[in-house]
Amino acid sequence: MAKAKVVFASITGNNEDVADIISEALETKGIEVDTEEISQCDAADFEDVDICVVTPYTYDEGALPDEGMDFFEDLAELDLANKIYGVAGSGDTFYGEYYCVAVDKFDEAFTQAGASKGAENVKINLAPDSDKDIKQLEDFADSLIAAYKKNN
Repeated sequence: MAKAKVVFASITGNNEDVADIISEALETKGIEVDTEEISQCDAADFEDVDICVVTPYTYDEGALPDEGMDFFEDLAELDLANKIYGVAGSGDTFYGEYYCVAVDKFDEAFTQAGASKGAENVKINLAPDSDKDIKQLEDFADSLIAAYKKNN
Protein backbone atom coordinates (compact mmCIF):
# COMPACT_ATOMS: atom_id res chain seq x y z
CA MET A 1 0.00 0.00 0.00
CA ALA A 2 1.27 3.46 -0.91
CA LYS A 3 1.96 5.88 1.93
CA ALA A 4 1.47 9.62 1.95
CA LYS A 5 2.45 12.35 4.39
CA VAL A 6 0.45 15.57 4.41
CA VAL A 7 2.06 18.44 6.32
CA PHE A 8 0.18 21.67 7.00
CA ALA A 9 0.86 25.12 8.44
CA SER A 10 -2.19 27.07 9.47
CA ILE A 11 -3.09 30.13 11.52
CA THR A 12 -6.79 30.42 10.72
CA GLY A 13 -7.48 26.72 10.18
CA ASN A 14 -7.97 27.09 6.42
CA ASN A 15 -4.82 25.18 5.49
CA GLU A 16 -5.58 22.49 8.03
CA ASP A 17 -8.92 22.13 6.22
CA VAL A 18 -7.08 21.93 2.88
CA ALA A 19 -4.85 19.20 4.33
CA ASP A 20 -7.84 17.30 5.72
CA ILE A 21 -9.68 17.34 2.38
CA ILE A 22 -6.58 16.07 0.56
CA SER A 23 -5.90 13.41 3.22
CA GLU A 24 -9.48 12.17 3.09
CA ALA A 25 -9.40 12.01 -0.72
CA LEU A 26 -6.17 9.99 -0.61
CA GLU A 27 -7.50 7.63 2.06
CA THR A 28 -10.71 7.06 0.07
CA LYS A 29 -8.52 5.76 -2.76
CA GLY A 30 -6.62 3.33 -0.50
CA ILE A 31 -3.56 5.40 0.36
CA GLU A 32 -2.25 5.22 3.94
CA VAL A 33 -2.01 8.85 5.11
CA ASP A 34 -0.27 10.57 8.00
CA THR A 35 -1.33 14.22 8.47
CA GLU A 36 0.72 16.44 10.74
CA GLU A 37 1.27 20.09 11.64
CA ILE A 38 4.57 21.42 10.21
CA SER A 39 6.19 22.23 13.57
CA GLN A 40 5.50 18.70 14.83
CA CYS A 41 7.50 16.83 12.18
CA ASP A 42 10.75 16.82 10.24
CA ALA A 43 11.16 17.21 6.50
CA ALA A 44 13.11 13.92 6.60
CA ASP A 45 9.79 12.18 7.37
CA PHE A 46 9.12 12.49 3.63
CA GLU A 47 11.90 9.96 3.00
CA ASP A 48 9.66 7.23 4.46
CA VAL A 49 6.61 7.79 2.25
CA ASP A 50 5.70 7.63 -1.43
CA ILE A 51 3.62 10.80 -1.75
CA CYS A 52 4.62 14.09 -0.09
CA VAL A 53 2.21 17.01 0.36
CA VAL A 54 2.63 20.42 1.99
CA THR A 55 -0.21 22.90 2.58
CA PRO A 56 1.44 26.15 3.76
CA TYR A 57 0.06 29.60 4.40
CA THR A 58 1.75 32.76 3.14
CA TYR A 59 2.31 35.41 5.79
CA ASP A 60 2.37 39.16 5.24
CA GLU A 61 4.14 40.08 1.99
CA GLY A 62 5.20 36.64 0.77
CA ALA A 63 6.78 35.26 3.96
CA LEU A 64 6.80 31.56 4.74
CA PRO A 65 5.26 30.29 7.99
CA ASP A 66 7.67 31.06 10.85
CA GLU A 67 7.02 27.67 12.45
CA GLY A 68 7.94 25.98 9.16
CA MET A 69 11.23 27.70 8.33
CA ASP A 70 13.47 24.86 9.56
CA PHE A 71 11.24 22.36 7.76
CA PHE A 72 11.45 24.40 4.54
CA GLU A 73 15.24 24.74 4.69
CA ASP A 74 15.70 21.03 5.47
CA LEU A 75 13.32 20.01 2.67
CA ALA A 76 15.49 21.50 -0.06
CA GLU A 77 18.51 19.54 1.27
CA LEU A 78 16.85 16.11 1.08
CA ASP A 79 17.16 13.52 -1.66
CA LEU A 80 13.55 12.83 -2.60
CA ALA A 81 14.21 11.15 -5.93
CA ASN A 82 11.42 8.64 -6.66
CA LYS A 83 8.97 10.56 -4.44
CA ILE A 84 5.82 12.21 -5.75
CA TYR A 85 4.90 15.61 -4.36
CA GLY A 86 2.19 18.21 -4.44
CA VAL A 87 1.68 21.61 -2.85
CA ALA A 88 -1.67 23.23 -2.12
CA GLY A 89 -2.64 26.07 0.15
CA SER A 90 -5.10 28.77 0.95
CA GLY A 91 -4.44 32.46 0.93
CA ASP A 92 -6.16 35.77 0.50
CA THR A 93 -6.28 37.37 -2.95
CA PHE A 94 -6.31 40.73 -1.13
CA TYR A 95 -2.50 40.39 -0.99
CA GLY A 96 -2.23 40.50 -4.79
CA GLU A 97 1.28 39.53 -5.94
CA TYR A 98 1.92 37.82 -2.58
CA TYR A 99 -1.13 35.55 -2.86
CA CYS A 100 -0.07 32.00 -1.89
CA VAL A 101 3.63 32.67 -2.57
CA ALA A 102 4.51 29.95 -0.02
CA VAL A 103 2.90 27.35 -2.29
CA ASP A 104 5.33 28.27 -5.07
CA LYS A 105 8.33 28.38 -2.71
CA PHE A 106 7.59 24.89 -1.35
CA ASP A 107 7.17 23.69 -4.94
CA GLU A 108 10.68 24.97 -5.68
CA ALA A 109 12.08 23.25 -2.56
CA PHE A 110 10.59 19.90 -3.63
CA THR A 111 12.08 20.35 -7.11
CA GLN A 112 15.47 21.10 -5.55
CA ALA A 113 15.14 17.89 -3.49
CA GLY A 114 14.65 15.90 -6.70
CA ALA A 115 11.00 14.91 -6.13
CA SER A 116 8.62 14.46 -9.06
CA LYS A 117 5.66 16.81 -9.30
CA GLY A 118 2.49 14.76 -9.17
CA ALA A 119 -0.09 17.54 -9.40
CA GLU A 120 -0.27 21.18 -10.34
CA ASN A 121 -0.14 23.61 -7.42
CA VAL A 122 -3.53 24.48 -5.96
CA LYS A 123 -4.26 27.90 -4.50
CA ILE A 124 -7.53 28.36 -2.64
CA ASN A 125 -8.86 31.82 -1.78
CA LEU A 126 -9.59 31.82 1.98
CA ALA A 127 -11.46 28.73 3.26
CA PRO A 128 -11.90 25.67 1.04
CA ASP A 129 -15.65 25.63 1.54
CA SER A 130 -17.14 25.72 -1.94
CA ASP A 131 -17.91 22.63 -4.00
CA LYS A 132 -15.42 23.96 -6.58
CA ASP A 133 -12.62 24.15 -3.97
CA ILE A 134 -13.32 20.66 -2.66
CA LYS A 135 -13.44 19.21 -6.18
CA GLN A 136 -10.15 20.94 -7.03
CA LEU A 137 -8.47 19.41 -3.96
CA GLU A 138 -9.92 15.95 -4.66
CA ASP A 139 -8.65 16.18 -8.25
CA PHE A 140 -5.26 17.21 -6.84
CA ALA A 141 -5.22 14.02 -4.73
CA ASP A 142 -6.26 11.92 -7.75
CA SER A 143 -3.38 13.40 -9.78
CA LEU A 144 -0.91 12.50 -7.04
CA ILE A 145 -2.16 8.92 -7.01
CA ALA A 146 -2.02 8.67 -10.81
CA ALA A 147 1.57 9.97 -10.82
CA TYR A 148 2.52 7.47 -8.10
CA LYS A 149 0.98 4.56 -10.02
CA LYS A 150 2.71 5.64 -13.23
CA ASN A 151 6.11 5.53 -11.49
CA ASN A 152 5.55 2.18 -9.75
